[in-house]
Amino acid sequence: MPHFSSRFAGKTVVVTGAGSGIGRATAERLAAEGARVVASDIDPARLDAVELGAAGVKVAGDITQAAVVASVFDACEGRLDGLANVAGVMDGFLPIAEVDDETWDRVLAVNLTAVMRCTRAAVRLMEPAGAGSIVQVASEAGLRGSAGGVSYTAAKHAVIGLGRSAAFACKGTGVRVNVVAPGGVITGIDATPRSEKGFQSVMTVLMAAAPGLADAGDIAAAITWLLSDEAKNVSGAVLASDGGWSSI
Repeated sequence: MPHFSSRFAGKTVVVTGAGSGIGRATAERLAAEGARVVASDIDPARLDAVELGAAGVKVAGDITQAAVVASVFDACEGRLDGLANVAGVMDGFLPIAEVDDETWDRVLAVNLTAVMRCTRAAVRLMEPAGAGSIVQVASEAGLRGSAGGVSYTAAKHAVIGLGRSAAFACKGTGVRVNVVAPGGVITGIDATPRSEKGFQSVMTVLMAAAPGLADAGDIAAAITWLLSDEAKNVSGAVLASDGGWSSI
C-alpha cells in the first residue's frame, strides 16, 4: 500500500461493493487515509479479506435488500461523512432483443434501486449535520450506448441522472453529490458474455476507440478525491475516468 495522507481522519465513510475491484481499492484507500470505513459486500469471504484497520466495520449482505441497507447505515452510529456507491453487476452484454426480465430486474435492482436507497439513507444522515459527500459509480456505459448491454446501459444512464438530481436537491445543505464514470477497469466483476452478438458489438467499438484497461486504484483515486474536502466546490459533476474514451 503506497503512502497516503490523513485527509479522512475522524470521518466515517460507507463503501458498497467493497469486496473486490473498485470498491475494495476505495475502501482500503479510505482506511489508509484515516477513515472509519463501513464496508458492504454480498460475499462474506471477499469482504473478510478487505483491510480496513481496527476501526473498520464490515456488513455482509445483498444491498438490494432494505434490511441490509438499514444495517449498513446503522453501523455509522449517527455520523456519516461520505458514501461511495460502488456495488454493481454486469448484464452479459445482452442487447434489447435478447434481454430477459430476470436479468433486467436484477441489474436495475443492484445498479440503480440500491444506489437510490443508499443515497437516500446517506442524505438523511448528512443534511442535519450540514456536510457530506456522495459519489455514485456509473460507467462509460452511462455516457454512450455502445459500452454494455441494455440493462447495464440503462441503469448507468439513470445513475448519472440520479446523481445530478440529488446534487440539485441538496444544494445549500452542505451535502455534495457527484458521479464517476469509469471506462474499462480490471475488477472482480463477472463480465461473462451471454450474447455473442452483443459482446462482439461492444468489443468492436471498444477495441477501435478505447484506451487500455485501468487499474481499480486509478478509479479509487478519483472517488476519494470527490469524497474529500479538496473537492468541496464540486457537486453535480460527472467525472469520466476513462483514459480519454469519452472524448471520442
